Amino acid sequence: MSNYHNPVMLQECIEALNIRKDGTYIDVTFGGGGHSREILKHLGEDGTLLAFDQDADAQQNMIDDDRFVFVDQNFRYLKNFARLHGVIPVDGILADLGVSSYQFDQAERGFSIRFDAELDMRMNQSSDLTAKQVINTYSEADLHRIFGIYGEIQNAKSLANTIATARLNAPIVTVADLKNAIANRIPKGKENKYLAQVFQALRIEVNQELEALKDFLIQSAEVLVSGGRLVVMSYHSLEDRLVKNFIAKGKFSGEVEKDFFGNDQKPFDAVSRGAITATEEEIKQNNRARSAKLRIAVKK
Repeated sequence: MSNYHNPVMLQECIEALNIRKDGTYIDVTFGGGGHSREILKHLGEDGTLLAFDQDADAQQNMIDDDRFVFVDQNFRYLKNFARLHGVIPVDGILADLGVSSYQFDQAERGFSIRFDAELDMRMNQSSDLTAKQVINTYSEADLHRIFGIYGEIQNAKSLANTIATARLNAPIVTVADLKNAIANRIPKGKENKYLAQVFQALRIEVNQELEALKDFLIQSAEVLVSGGRLVVMSYHSLEDRLVKNFIAKGKFSGEVEKDFFGNDQKPFDAVSRGAITATEEEIKQNNRARSAKLRIAVKK
């Protein structure tokens, strides 16, 4: 587990789950197993922990414990596999979204702007779509859409045009190829931020991250017992907005629906008024904590 990041706001996450010794919990983003190990410490011999991770590398961190079950799937299949393992209803679900430090540090995975490698960015290495395919086969209009929506890039239209023009000469295969192709579009003095936004947009598209998050949130309401906890940590505004809206309204946009008597029709109540953020001390020790937002909800 040493190559994986230290879990952000670990104690806050554990407290938020409000763990019962004989309860059933799901960690849908196993990664290095830091959260799962801590959850197991709080469970008694009758407790159960199910953990999801679609990245084959995460299986290196498997926990040898009779109370632990590993599911090598994307968390968008939460309900199916919770049912398959006979754990519905569950008492708490934890999601620590985004890419792990370990994945960023594996140069060949193509997640990071720091290394030159083939443009890959798949969290599930057996899936078909790669960042290289997105860059070389998507229409200019689709590139404009993903850079504008997923990367929140100001000059998304001209960026898409630049890529569509560059790939006519030769395929854009590696991180270096992409950087060279778009060099004239990168604002001076903001190179790292801009490239991070470009890579975020590609990664979200390759892994269908926002669609998977929506599927997961809807299913979490169906899997949790009344009084059960949903604990979600996100690292960028697109994810946090979906989590915030779903907790507040039971949907991802528009206003909360009401029944005949004017009561809100939504599955969750927020436990904390706003998002919980890391302490200054933790941010000093772990830079990844800087952008983390933790939201906690209880199933009605």
